[in-house]
Amino acid sequence: MSAFHFYKYQGTGNDFVIMDNRNGEYDQLTEQQVNRLCDRRFGIGADGLMLLNKREGYDFAMKYYNADGRESSMCGNGGRCLVAFARKMGLNQEKLNFIAIDGPHEATLKGDDWVNLKMQDVDGVEMGSLYYYLNTGSPHFVKFVDNVQSMDVFNEGRQIRYNDRFAKEGTNVNFVQPTTEGIFVRTYERGVEDETYSCGTGVTAAALMSAGSEEKEYVVPVQTLGGALEVRFTKTGERSYKNIWLCGPATLVFEGNITLP
Repeated sequence: MSAFHFYKYQGTGNDFVIMDNRNGEYDQLTEQQVNRLCDRRFGIGADGLMLLNKREGYDFAMKYYNADGRESSMCGNGGRCLVAFARKMGLNQEKLNFIAIDGPHEATLKGDDWVNLKMQDVDGVEMGSLYYYLNTGSPHFVKFVDNVQSMDVFNEGRQIRYNDRFAKEGTNVNFVQPTTEGIFVRTYERGVEDETYSCGTGVTAAALMSAGSEEKEYVVPVQTLGGALEVRFTKTGERSYKNIWLCGPATLVFEGNITLP
């Protein structure tokens, strides 16, 4: 039997199991255990699992697993939740610097649960006739639609994620509709293989693609099924973006212990 002490966090409904692994006690987590812990019927229930690790030269390191149990690419809302968790674990610096699978990040906190997370610069976007494809720490397919609230995101997203081009590596699929204030985004996530309430790297990709042609600073309010986020960035060229910040709430849901066979 394996016993785990865990915390559950959520950022606009994107929810995560988090463990403090700074002493290495969860280094031996298996794919099956992660999958079970994230299971909504037989485990804690989450879109992913994260470990707060130690890393020389950084305040901490982020290790992220999808709900299917496999280590995955960067998760924006996960990163924000892990920053809030790091603060709870006593890392009280005004600015936190951490390393994730896609490289270094910095983050600041406002109040108890508002996290501003700096994302990697984006340089290069594939533009199709009806879509954009780019990497914001994870690969994202972005499609603008007129009826985002009534869409069958599960089936339409799955169709794109499993088409010939993406089937092997997978992609996340975002459906985006402009609103009077900003954009509304719904996302099908690989690794979860379903729609999630929110996806940080997806929201970031959608916000970048909603920018006009002008090279300047943008602030894009984003609505998701799980709540409101904000993406700030500077467009520096036709397909290049810098100083990208994903901003939004990250809150503790509960803390507990679980034993797995």
